[in-house]
Amino acid sequence: MTERKPPGVDFESWVDKQIRDADARGEFAELPGAGKPLPTEMDSTYDELWWVKRKMAREGFSVLPPTLALRKEAEDALEAAAKAPSERVVRRIVEEINVKIRDVMFKPPPGPPLGLKPYDVDEVVRQWREGRAER
Repeated sequence: MTERKPPGVDFESWVDKQIRDADARGEFAELPGAGKPLPTEMDSTYDELWWVKRKMAREGFSVLPPTLALRKEAEDALEAAAKAPSERVVRRIVEEINVKIRDVMFKPPPGPPLGLKPYDVDEVVRQWREGRAER
């Protein structure tokens, strides 16, 4: 496509003609993705970090700020405690997450505030007992 647009020819018509000619020569026949729908990323607005997000998704990697990761871990710990087979396991799970929560409370990492305080182990055990009694 090194030729210049002739004077007096509408730009759109000139480009369309070049595309039609290239298609007739078969220059588009072997392109990757031919005949397939466009990727769903094409539906969204432009994001400067699209390539980083795609790489992270491909690698199965995600990053949360430390406090948000700890919130998720604390939530998972409470779920695990509720399903624990014994009171001893409940106490161990809650005490382990409390250690992490206290560490963040006294040495705040960068990111949003944690918004958690250590759990009352006896209260979690009480809830665990109630949950087992209902079965």
